[in-house]
Amino acid sequence: MSTPPSITTGAPSDDKPIPINNPADISVIVIYFVVVLAVGIWAMVRTSRGTVGGFFLAGRSMVWWPIGASLFASNIGSGHFVGLAGTAAAGGIVIGGFEWNALVIVVILGWMFVPIYVKAGVVTMPEYLRKRFGGDRIRIYLSVLSLLLYVFTKISADMFSGAIFIQQAMRINIYIAIVMLLLITAVYTVTGGLAAVIYTDTLQTIIMLVGSFILMGFAFNKVGGYESFMEKYMKAIPTDVIYDDGTRVNEKCYTPREDAFHIFRDPITGDMPWPGLIFGLTILALWYWCTDQVIVQRCLSAKNMSHVKAGCILCGYLKLLPMFLMVFPGMISRILYTEEIACVLPEKCKKYCDTEVGCTNIAYPKMVIDLMPDGLRGLMLSVMLASLMSSLTSIFNSASTLFTMDIYTKIRKKASEKELMIAGRVFILFLIGVSIAWVPILQSAQSGQLFDYMQSITSYLGPPIASVFFLAIFVKRVNEPGAFWGLIIGLVIGLSRMIAEFAYGTGSCVNPSNCPKIICGVHYLYFAIILFVATSIIVLAVSFMTKPIADKHLHRLCWVLRNSKEEREDLDANDWVNEEVEEYEDVEQEKKQSCWRKSYNWFCGFEDKKAPKLSEEEKAALESKMTDTSETPLWRNVVNINGIILLAVAVFCHGYFA
Repeated sequence: MSTPPSITTGAPSDDKPIPINNPADISVIVIYFVVVLAVGIWAMVRTSRGTVGGFFLAGRSMVWWPIGASLFASNIGSGHFVGLAGTAAAGGIVIGGFEWNALVIVVILGWMFVPIYVKAGVVTMPEYLRKRFGGDRIRIYLSVLSLLLYVFTKISADMFSGAIFIQQAMRINIYIAIVMLLLITAVYTVTGGLAAVIYTDTLQTIIMLVGSFILMGFAFNKVGGYESFMEKYMKAIPTDVIYDDGTRVNEKCYTPREDAFHIFRDPITGDMPWPGLIFGLTILALWYWCTDQVIVQRCLSAKNMSHVKAGCILCGYLKLLPMFLMVFPGMISRILYTEEIACVLPEKCKKYCDTEVGCTNIAYPKMVIDLMPDGLRGLMLSVMLASLMSSLTSIFNSASTLFTMDIYTKIRKKASEKELMIAGRVFILFLIGVSIAWVPILQSAQSGQLFDYMQSITSYLGPPIASVFFLAIFVKRVNEPGAFWGLIIGLVIGLSRMIAEFAYGTGSCVNPSNCPKIICGVHYLYFAIILFVATSIIVLAVSFMTKPIADKHLHRLCWVLRNSKEEREDLDANDWVNEEVEEYEDVEQEKKQSCWRKSYNWFCGFEDKKAPKLSEEEKAALESKMTDTSETPLWRNVVNINGIILLAVAVFCHGYFA
């Protein structure tokens, strides 16, 4: 039986040569990693992590352009390249609306949320909730939920998307690819580079954008321009649609959607209903952009509020690009490799990409491998892997810190520093194990579309956090019992939907899930709206039935008291003093380390020195600098005008592609 020509363009086969197996690609990959390593080591040498200035004030020294680039790079990883392009290949441009929604949310982040965090003088998000509400319950809850989200979305999705790139480049099994990826990441972590994460993010953003612009050029050239692309996409229908027993697959499972080039789709029958895209997605974006530690921390590192806002605006303009750099190329990949990307027969899909529910996830990696010339292909692959590894290392770092400091210390109150370090390392191994075990579920979830999977999980777990942060800032009357019970009941509702969906399986168009309509029939973006509203009602109801927090504890912690000049009495202030004393004692213990041990810790990036003891004057000066939100009138007007322009651009883009 002869093979259709479109299958021979790149289906994995034993006689197919390994794409990344030429001197140009290998040289570029090696040079790239040497440069990133050099930048990391240079930053480790330059930063004085033990001094007050290096430890604290570096936190308010970044200017707008690295902040904007780093916000973008932290958000856009290899999961976006794989997920956005894959979902676009299956369903059209609507997924680009997920990126454009951020244009509005980054303005809310820079103008409303960050000023409150800065005035509150906090460094982490659990710290803000603790200052706002007091007590340990919410802090521990947030830590546990963050770890769940790390496993179900970030770690497993990043490992999976990186492994797809390695699998396409080297033609190997996906689990071997995952193990290779983790080994490279371990080396990357050990040799440092974490100190320079914002600058390496900036470097990677530039190379990522240049590489993806070049790929977009090749892709549009291959299909003959935009008009031709629109026409050919609607005709990108696979021919292999008949089972061995002669029955034909349902036509809607393999033909492009009629509304493929519209962002706003039918509220009832649409795969992405427009009310969900506007309101449900905004709730998820509020959780991600305005309360996620990784994002907010970059904003808190800015010199002043004008730099925060300018960084947010730059990030907003960069978020316009994924539609053109990832969504359109993903759709073009379906045109060029129709049989593989749009496959519907489970045995054919298994042959092409090792999963039975569809092969849209290989849309972007396949174009990188097939369209890019030698050298550029190696550069794109190394950027993908590096962006993936930098996000994995920071996630592992954050996760082990959350576990040891917020959970393990509650179980073992008198654990030594060495015991905490060992617990953190062992926990990372546990996280990796759970994440690898989750990969088969991830492969088959949401019809094999990675980005849909990531968004659906956050729809089940993110809205309660978004609700509590939103109400904590804008409703002064909200208190700790209200926030706690809102979070707990919200989590139970979200988990019940998530567990039911994975127990029944999300299915695919060819093999639909038998999950009851009342559970899985509600679109995940609609579910996000329902969950947000339910959590908000619970938070407000319990808060109004219980004792309010006195104003003396809320100065500069919520919107109505943001400009208050009065002294704030922190809730649980005594606990904070105790923590400071413990940290200072840790420094005394650190001094007793031998020279070779210090060198080893410094080289491995384990050196997390606590800040030395400050005098009262230094504390006051530091407090003043860390909580200052004043702006020069000229630059305040400049960033405000740019913010309005960015919002106008967001409205225009949605309107044009609606």
